[in-house]
Amino acid sequence: MALPDYEAWAIFAVVARLGSFTAAAQELALSKPTISKAISRLERSLGTVLFHRTSRKISLSTAGKSLLRHAQQIASDGEAAMEAAREATHLLQGQVRLAAPLSYGLSHLAPVIADFMCAYPEITVDLQLNDARIDLVEHGFDCAIRISALPDSSLRAIKLRDMNGYFIAAPSYIKRMGQPKTPADLVDHDCFIYSNTPSPEVWQIIGPNDQAMNIRPKCRFKSNNGDVMLPALIAGRGIGYLPDFLCQKALDAGELLNILPDWRMGDIALNIIMPPSRLRPARVDALVNHLKDNLR
Repeated sequence: MALPDYEAWAIFAVVARLGSFTAAAQELALSKPTISKAISRLERSLGTVLFHRTSRKISLSTAGKSLLRHAQQIASDGEAAMEAAREATHLLQGQVRLAAPLSYGLSHLAPVIADFMCAYPEITVDLQLNDARIDLVEHGFDCAIRISALPDSSLRAIKLRDMNGYFIAAPSYIKRMGQPKTPADLVDHDCFIYSNTPSPEVWQIIGPNDQAMNIRPKCRFKSNNGDVMLPALIAGRGIGYLPDFLCQKALDAGELLNILPDWRMGDIALNIIMPPSRLRPARVDALVNHLKDNLR
């Protein structure tokens, strides 16, 4: 029985992630002909085309898309096996790719990453800040910070803490527009909507005894980032719903009020998520453990 061409599978995963033979050659410190030959060799052994090639770009074929996860798993497991032999901290090296929400990344994650880089000088970090929910395996991330209720999936997750969310408005807004008594009152108020959800125009609100209702708020301001809502909320321009890490300081200072304290929009938590494989490079475990110990 012929052994699988593990090198070609790993090269396929890198080319697919970078979308370029040239970029893959640079990252892997190989020649472009070596990359091209590995892909052609793998295509011959599989009896299918993995990439559509033109003079300007390459793109995954249908077969390539269906086989990509296998290639990514082979590459990831190979890296993990190599790193499993490195026992001393100073030997940990290589890159870790981490994704995180923009506002949380700037306010809470940045100093933690700085400490990690001091502790592990041979590990490089590729941190991508984006509020969009990304596919870790498809985009080649080792782990991610996710602030949400996690649906059932094959991803591995570590819950760091529960996170509170608040319906908030400035005292000046309440004085001008009145105090909402129930979530149903929100349809008559100027509301700020976070658009990076499956159904941003519908607020699914849970109250005492887990009673639930759906509200279609009147939208005054919509954004895919919660941080940008704060100045206008503090200025009394409307009502929003934000997690505690964004608005707690303003609440403590009296700049904002928790106007519907018995109601929430679902349960959210601060999580670290990782691809499904239990085998991870030691450098990834080092970052995950550092995040567990230091993020709040």
